Amino acid sequence: MATEPQEAPETAVDRELDDAIAARGYVESRVRVRYAETDKMGVVYHANYLVWFEVGRVEFLRAMGLDYSTMERETNVMLAVLEATARYKAPAKYDDELAVRATMTGIRGPIVRFRYSIVRIVDRLVLCEGETVHMALGPDFKRAELPSEYAERFRRLVHEIHGNAAGSGIAKLAGSSEPGANGGELA
Repeated sequence: MATEPQEAPETAVDRELDDAIAARGYVESRVRVRYAETDKMGVVYHANYLVWFEVGRVEFLRAMGLDYSTMERETNVMLAVLEATARYKAPAKYDDELAVRATMTGIRGPIVRFRYSIVRIVDRLVLCEGETVHMALGPDFKRAELPSEYAERFRRLVHEIHGNAAGSGIAKLAGSSEPGANGGELA
């Protein structure tokens, strides 16, 4: 008689990692603009911000003690991008050091949402804000359920970051929950 594999119980380390993310409201990664990422005008080509969103998303999961490759390998589930939006506020230029701030803003069934803010370190100016929406897919590229061990942790973390004060994690992410507030500057 075959038995279902038992879910690994949440560990104290998992809880500690999630608490650290919830306290800050986001995970921050650093990138430095390379010359190859700029265009003829000397500013960062717009599509590179989507690459940096991915850096933020991957590091967000890594800060939770999770990673895409393990999820894909162990559960046969992938998180495919359904939608990506970006609002550009000011240009990044060659050699700028940037903070990529990422937070998870929602989960419903197989759908997961992330929000991002790209901030220039030297003057703390918000250069770009955006969001990505993902759907869990199986190996056949059809909609799949998010594995329960991931879904439960994601739900709890989203609630801890955003549930108690609507949008609080987003406000921490970019200094405001309103687009364009603070003239793009980080509060």
